[in-house]
Parts: sequence; structure tokens; C-alpha cells
Amino acid sequence: VGCDRSKNLVDICGEKHFQAFVCDALSVPIRSGSCDACISIAVIHHFSTAERRLATIRELARLLRPGGTALIYVWAMEQEYKNQKSKYIKEKNGNKAKEKKINTGTVQRPLTDEVPGSSSHDLACSDQLINDLKDGGCAARPVVADSKLPVHTNRTSFESQDLLVPWHLKGCTKKKEESDGTVLVPAGSRESQELNPVFHRYYHVFCQGELEAACKSLDCVRVLKNYYDQGNWCVVLEKL
Repeated sequence: VGCDRSKNLVDICGEKHFQAFVCDALSVPIRSGSCDACISIAVIHHFSTAERRLATIRELARLLRPGGTALIYVWAMEQEYKNQKSKYIKEKNGNKAKEKKINTGTVQRPLTDEVPGSSSHDLACSDQLINDLKDGGCAARPVVADSKLPVHTNRTSFESQDLLVPWHLKGCTKKKEESDGTVLVPAGSRESQELNPVFHRYYHVFCQGELEAACKSLDCVRVLKNYYDQGNWCVVLEKL
């Protein structure tokens, strides 16, 4: 049984006759203690606060029966480990000119991660976190209005733990219909940008030991294995 925040991805699973449903990783509508195993791949690094990342791990543990295991993968800050480059870095385009970093772009957004004075009450904000911040709620977590996140250059090493990664949405067609026929849309043009928009996804890339430490902070699980795999930090944990 699978779940995802994206309805479109869940619909694809349904077309392939897999069992899947839409939900939030912070609140999975499955009975506690009912799963033999859980897998969380490339999910937790999208949560923007340490509290929410920990809450996601706690939710995984809730689903497990005693003795059940979970596998967690998150993106690693270290894309070069033991003198070996990750597959992510190796798969960059061969054009050396593209290796030049252009991380000067920034996007303005509130930063609320690991602010002194935070409390467990912040977890109750959940889906209304941003609105509560704007309205003055969750006062223990002030908005830093002038903070900016760097925009990552794909296929390069990370220069910040908290960043935005461009995701290029491919349009259904690269052609533009006109009254006198069909013409190709030039790359980089406004029409091309409308057909192939770029979205910026938030990531918190984990440093060595960070995911393991978060798991060990929960008294309901124990870490069976902690390892590095192709640019990801991975943990196997067991429900006590």
C-alpha cells in the first residue's frame, strides 16, 4: 500500500493497479501498529523544520507493529563521500561550461527552522503553519521576512543545507498552434516558459549523522543500520 501527497502520482499508481491513496506524511490514515514495514524515500527532506522532520519519523514509527522495521532515505549534503562522487553529480551534462555554479538566485520566503524558544506546541500548527505565522499564531516561531534561500544549480554539490531545487515541468507539447499553421516555440522564449515552467522545491539536505540522531531521539525505535548510498543518508530502524 502506497501513499503520496500528489493526486496525479497516486492516479498513475491506480492505473497500474497498485493500491495507493493521497495523504500527508505527518498524518497517515492507517491504524497504529498495523504495518510490518514502512518505506520513506525522498520525503522527509522536503519538510522545512526539524520538528516536522522528527514528527514524520514518529508517524512512521506509529504505523509499525512492535518488531516492525522502516527504511528511510534522505538527500545528503555530502555528494562526495570517501572520495567518490554520487550518481547525482556524475550524471551532470558533459558540457564543462555547465559546471559553473550560478547559485546567486534567491527566493524570498519565511525561515522558521530551529528558532530558539520553539516548543512542542508548534507541531499542532501542522497544515496551518504559514497562515498562523502571518496571523501572529505560534508566537514562539517568529517570521524572518528578509531571509532568503539559495537556488541550487542542478548536478552540483550543495552549498547550503536549506535550499530550493529547480524542477522543470515538461509541457505536453513543444509546439504552438497558430492560425497559419504550427510553429516551433524557441527555447528560452516566454511561450517556452509557459509550456515548460520551472518550480522551486524546498529541500533540507542532511549532514552525516543528522538523520540517525533524529531517529535515536525517539524512545519508541532503535536504529539497526545507518549508511550512505549514492548521495543519500539512509537509516533502517525497528519499532520497540
